[in-house]
Amino acid sequence: MNPPPNFNRLALLYRWMEMVSFGPWLMRCRCAFLDECCSARRGLALGDGDGRFAARLLSENAAIQIEAVDASPDMLKALVHRARPHAKRVRTHVADMRVWQPEELPYDLIISHFSLDCLTTSEVELLAGALARAVSPGSLWVVSEFAIPANLYGWLVARPTVAVLYRAFGWFTGLQVRSLPDHSTALRQAGFTLEKRRYWLGGLLTSELWSVCGERD
Repeated sequence: MNPPPNFNRLALLYRWMEMVSFGPWLMRCRCAFLDECCSARRGLALGDGDGRFAARLLSENAAIQIEAVDASPDMLKALVHRARPHAKRVRTHVADMRVWQPEELPYDLIISHFSLDCLTTSEVELLAGALARAVSPGSLWVVSEFAIPANLYGWLVARPTVAVLYRAFGWFTGLQVRSLPDHSTALRQAGFTLEKRRYWLGGLLTSELWSVCGERD
């Protein structure tokens, strides 16, 4: 297992780097299914960056409690700062999400915005399998990710863009992953069902809403 990337040095710059590179589109991607999250009560946020989505969710959903897991303590500090005045409803864990073990179950909402792309397909499979045992029927998993469409735009624009992003984050954070994982297959194999999907920027970005159906073992 590769060591987790170190995003500490980017914590204060993350928002501005995002705006310079993609403008408002990453945040629009994150919030595509925000309304679907407003009935959740126990949320698990996996690598939510500087916490802009978590802060928005806490503001929209006055009843939700969020556990945030990130290997970067500086990112978690930024999340808690952004969550004010709702920070009391946030519990943070400085941990590698690949091996972190939830303590209080079950969750009815999982959030992973642009964090699964830091994992390999096999690591996403293990993570999804573990989280499938940490949720209850009807729980939701909101995913935002980069994607490479199977068309000319994908080859000429999306693929080079993703490659550049991986090289840049590899240099800044030590991230060793260099290709997008097949998270869709991993989630399906773990028992999650894709309910809704939206594409942005010609398919370079995807917003997905997954659910858990039936009884869990």
